[in-house]
Amino acid sequence: MNADNACASSAAVAHWDQIDWKRCERQVVRLQARIVKASRERRWGKVKALQRLLTCSFSGKALAVKRVTENKGKRTSGVDHVLWPTPQSKLKAIASLQRRGYRPLPLRRVYIPKSNGKLRPLSIPVMKDRAMQALYLMALEPVTETCADPNSYGFRKGRSTADAIEQCFKFLSKSDAPEWILEGDIRGCFDHISHRWLLTHVPMDTVTLEKWLRCGFLENSNWFATEEGTPQGGIISPALANWTLDGLETVLKKAFPSRKEKGRQIYSKVHLVRYADDFIITGRSQSQLVNEVQPLVEQFLRERGLELSAEKTHVTHIQKGFDFLGQNIRKYGRKLLITPAKKNVQAALTKIRGIIEKNKSATQENLINRLNPVIRGWANYHRHCVAQRAFSRMDFEIWRKLWWWSRRRHPRKNAVWVKNRYYHAIGERTWRFAVRTGTHPDGQPIWKRLLYAGNTPIQRHLKIKGEANPFDPQWRSYFAQRAKGSSVRQTVAGDRLSTPEGLYMA
Repeated sequence: MNADNACASSAAVAHWDQIDWKRCERQVVRLQARIVKASRERRWGKVKALQRLLTCSFSGKALAVKRVTENKGKRTSGVDHVLWPTPQSKLKAIASLQRRGYRPLPLRRVYIPKSNGKLRPLSIPVMKDRAMQALYLMALEPVTETCADPNSYGFRKGRSTADAIEQCFKFLSKSDAPEWILEGDIRGCFDHISHRWLLTHVPMDTVTLEKWLRCGFLENSNWFATEEGTPQGGIISPALANWTLDGLETVLKKAFPSRKEKGRQIYSKVHLVRYADDFIITGRSQSQLVNEVQPLVEQFLRERGLELSAEKTHVTHIQKGFDFLGQNIRKYGRKLLITPAKKNVQAALTKIRGIIEKNKSATQENLINRLNPVIRGWANYHRHCVAQRAFSRMDFEIWRKLWWWSRRRHPRKNAVWVKNRYYHAIGERTWRFAVRTGTHPDGQPIWKRLLYAGNTPIQRHLKIKGEANPFDPQWRSYFAQRAKGSSVRQTVAGDRLSTPEGLYMA
């Protein structure tokens, strides 16, 4: 049997627990590495053959079913109300992932609220369609990663918003950095991508892709056709959106190249940083961005059936600052500071206050269990920027709301009694919101404590290299080192951040 077809048939596997997952992963990783090599050499016939080999392999199908049955959406069904909760149903699902005769079912349409009060449409495929998308995504991602823009960071393995923000700092922190920024936002990106463009340019099985794009959706028992866009909620949709927008950085570099003038190197000040459909473009002047860069971007998007959002696309001077990915980026004189955006801080506080309001009668321990993940997630997201002042404000506002929660539960008790009931002296803090849950063998109490955002250490993030490819064997050691935590090169104690000038050094 060919090495690439190991685990090629489910006939040898009688039970879900008998699958050798490490072997399956090795086979898929090996095929993905070969796809990367063929993509880099522009051997598209070879890419297509390797993709078909992967999507027909038992290893790929098993990992696809494993992904959709172990992620957060495993209990969310599509229009057929079918789930795969048992080992028997999962094993049967592997055998059902066949290209021949495959026909996807319509999507189940639901709506989720956006921050501006509008509703975002979310389309939920059935389990089989999710597994098929996960299978074909394994074959598509090595190509998209190999051909992606270096400064695209959304929906890509090993990349995050922290990398995008660090790249912004790299472009804008220097003394001769560009001072004007085009804040771009694409109107309904996922909903308006041209189907014709996708079917012509996406390097995957176009027959299967067209079935996904044309399957339509059900809303209130009525079927609606999908003439454009790729559904938000599909596993493969982010990769399709990235492929649609990749190439914009190359277009800008060709239009605004660096050049030599009188023996001196003149570097271009037009730079792109993109995260999904949100992006910024720097420029030397407002007129350059409005009259030269923006028309070029609009033409690029028009070919793909997209357009810029007039409400969210602005040209801003760096001294006024702008919000990007929940951070505020602004230059004060010659010093660039990146801080949590006011809207982001307010949204986090609103969420935390809502949790406290909804748990007026909950026990103190349960309330702490609900608050800690929110506080931890928000603080970890902002720990790479100048955030100590925002952390302090967050802790104070949470304390104020919890004090209200504590006093409300005991209206006939005085403040001293309430303080002793809910707040304890632990470590250096005399007002620690905590509850005793047990006793150590040495007699010391065991506390369930509320986390403080201010205790989160501020860490400088080391941006990922633009050419790094997680599917290329040459980069495996690099990604392994980043996974161990070596992506952080500077740690600043929280107490030193009351004066944040020393955090980001130009």
